[in-house]
Amino acid sequence: MRLHRLIAILLLVESRGKMKAKELAEALETSVRSIYRDIDVLAESGIPLVATPGPNGGIALIEGYTVNLRRLHGEEVVQLFLTGRGMPAGGSTGTSLLLQNALLKLEASLPDHYQEDIRTALSRFLFDAEPWWSAQPEVPYLEALRTAVWRGRKLMVEYRKGSGENSLRKLHPYGLIVKQGEWYLAAYCERARDVRTFKCERFTAVTVLDETCTIPEQFSLQKYWSQAERAFIHASREREVYPVILRTRVKNEQVLQGLEVMNIEADGIARLVTVNMYDYSSACMKVMPLLVQAEVVGPPELREYVSHHVQLWNRIYN
Repeated sequence: MRLHRLIAILLLVESRGKMKAKELAEALETSVRSIYRDIDVLAESGIPLVATPGPNGGIALIEGYTVNLRRLHGEEVVQLFLTGRGMPAGGSTGTSLLLQNALLKLEASLPDHYQEDIRTALSRFLFDAEPWWSAQPEVPYLEALRTAVWRGRKLMVEYRKGSGENSLRKLHPYGLIVKQGEWYLAAYCERARDVRTFKCERFTAVTVLDETCTIPEQFSLQKYWSQAERAFIHASREREVYPVILRTRVKNEQVLQGLEVMNIEADGIARLVTVNMYDYSSACMKVMPLLVQAEVVGPPELREYVSHHVQLWNRIYN
């Protein structure tokens, strides 16, 4: 796991003084590229690692810095583990504070004359994980959900459905999943008498109960999520079908990347490719970047939409 690798990098570098990325990759059975990514993660977390090029260079800790993982509290180690798995907490939640405390303890043995350098680095280097055009959704009860999952406690929740309707449920939490920055809870719902997936941002109230719950031995979070993903994709495809026919040259293979191809037919030196764009509104947005490489043949209303915009662009640029 990545956390183990992060900790191993720190311990190896500290014990040997300096190691090349290739040596670390061989010792930890991973790629040099993965080692450099891990070094970036550690640096972003405030660990003072330096890399020097050349035959006598390598990766090392700033002189005087000592790693002391034994001083970490259990909850802090859990949060370091989640961060190493790509599941960092955001904002000022309790989980985020646990991570900050863990990193502070890792820096505790840094000599006083390096503290000014650390303060300067923190003031001049910023890691911003937020996308440009849309912020990650707020998950106000994430810490309560994480606590319930970790300690095996039942939950009493209010949950807002996609329709906007609120419902009261008693849940047995089985696990948390992060998918493209969004959090999901897999839990047994006493009301539905089955394991269901809940989008964490839709919880409007969460209470961690004193009652404990037991996860069935045969339950696998990985297997459950894989099956849930396949079921969701299958249901979405059955529910939302909007075939769009594109005419494109054979050499323009890149035009098909990221598209759900339904059919391909030869059309002289070109091809007629039918792709599913799910609905008219989605098609209007998805088709515009394709116009340099493909012609929209149908359906008629989408071709008319494209024609209107092409004429508008022609007036603007000519």
